[in-house]
Formats: sequence, C-alpha cells, structure tokens
Amino acid sequence: MAGTARIILGIDPGLAHTGWGVVEQCGSRLGCVAYGCVATPADRPLAERLLKIHHQVGAVIERFRPSCVGIETVWFGNNVTAAFATGQARGAALVACAEMGLAVGEYSPSQIKLAVVGEGTAEKEQVQYMVRHLLKLERDPAPDHAADALAAAICYTTHETGRFA
Repeated sequence: MAGTARIILGIDPGLAHTGWGVVEQCGSRLGCVAYGCVATPADRPLAERLLKIHHQVGAVIERFRPSCVGIETVWFGNNVTAAFATGQARGAALVACAEMGLAVGEYSPSQIKLAVVGEGTAEKEQVQYMVRHLLKLERDPAPDHAADALAAAICYTTHETGRFA
C-alpha cells in the first residue's frame, strides 16, 4: 500500500483460543497482513496458559510492529465462569500490548459486529464473510477466533480515526 500506513493488531481473547489478526490501513484502504490463533490446552495449569497467551501475543507484536490494537471486551452472558477465564486471557494479552506501548481500543462484541457488518446482532458467518470482503481475502479467515480478531482490528479503524498519523 502506498502512502502513510499504520499496522493494527486485533485480538479476540479466550483462554482456550485467543485469536489475533494484523491489518494494514492506508487511508480508507485495508489489507490483511497475517492472522492466527494462540491455543492453550485445558489440561495445563492456568498460569502456564496465561503465560503462553502473553508470550505469543508479544511475539506477534514483535514480528509485525503494530502501533495500536483493537480488543474485544468480555461479554458475560449466562456463563460467568467462561467470562472470568476470558477476562484472564484478555488481561494476559493486554499486558503484552502495554509492554510495547500500544494504543488500545476496547470494543464490545456488538460494537465490532456493527462496525464490520452494519448490524450489532450479526451472526458469526456474516462477520467472517464481511471480514473476507473488506480485506479482499480469497476465503473466510479460519479459525473463527482469527476472523473475530481481524474484525476487532477493522473496528479500531472506524472508532479511532482521529489517532491515525
């Protein structure tokens, strides 16, 4: 992409799977740089799982050098136990971002869906389709955690345009 660009990291936190996606923005144009997922096995101790998330998100930051991050907030719903685990994973990822001095935008699932699909109650398949379309990918990003992370990065571009340098 020509001109001044910024690199945005998106994070979809989860204890079992933390999705990440890296988007390049140049003006109104967006492009996918990379995406993936940090998986932690349920049979490992919690502290070890959180450390893995922290280290691997840190490695993504080191490799792609984003200047900012869009991260999904925790949605409690009916499963409070899962929400606490997600919150812990989110914290591990946020510490990695803070260590590198990244600007952080925090967005609810409905804010992310609204930014990407235009509807805050969109289904996962709609989000994946629009992420593929907006980033001009040949296929839907997989796993869905990575697609959600790319959507969080896209959401950052719509909410934090005043910070674009």
